[in-house]
Amino acid sequence: MNRPRFSSDLELFKRYANEPSICLRNRLVQLNLGLVRKVAYQMSRTCAEAYEDLEQVAVFGLIRAVERFSPDRGVAFSSFAMPYIRGEILHYLRDRGSMIKIPRVWQELHSKGQKLRRQLRTKLGRSPEDLELATALGVNLEEWQDCQLAWKNRLLISLDVSLGNGSEESITLGDTLPDVHNLQQQHHEEIKLQLQDVLAHLEDRTKSAIQMVCIEELPRTEAAKRIGISPMTVTRHLKRGMQQMTSLLEPQAA
Repeated sequence: MNRPRFSSDLELFKRYANEPSICLRNRLVQLNLGLVRKVAYQMSRTCAEAYEDLEQVAVFGLIRAVERFSPDRGVAFSSFAMPYIRGEILHYLRDRGSMIKIPRVWQELHSKGQKLRRQLRTKLGRSPEDLELATALGVNLEEWQDCQLAWKNRLLISLDVSLGNGSEESITLGDTLPDVHNLQQQHHEEIKLQLQDVLAHLEDRTKSAIQMVCIEELPRTEAAKRIGISPMTVTRHLKRGMQQMTSLLEPQAA
């Protein structure tokens, strides 16, 4: 009987946490590309950017999530990764939005099209199709659609844009934005876990000296009493421990 996929994914994340490698990271990215496709598809419906472009951008967010995920937190990877994936696409859209300028002829065409759209909606009792608008404006369908796409890209993306299909369960783009407080908490937890991991590699007295002086903020004389050594020895342990922690943290930072 095959084990559930989430179980095998978790095992891979644990392996990656213990022995990170490009090969294993890329495998985890491949296994979770469905998250990228889902977000890229949803957000491609709210802007003029091609789905393929958004998908490529979103992969960078997935890579960051894989590199930062800790399998021991009890949080599903999909929940952890979504803010990174959406955030990467949003940064891309914001950068693109400030670069696009609309030709004057298209500005005029857009203005006429909006006025004509209202007239045809009243006349037809429904929203006119692109072909009907293009014909009434005297331009071909491709030119009218290009004009509309450029205009959409010109505007800052609205946080009220729905990512659903009009159902009651649809959510807005604003709902998908990562919670800054939660991201900060995640960052603090990452640092805490890294420090705990590094401290575990230190000699007992060195670890105690750093714990008491740097974390509990005790005076060195008090730390010396509790450990059973002199204040000068505490200072030597602190210096040695900081050097060891720096050397252990450098590969993780890289």
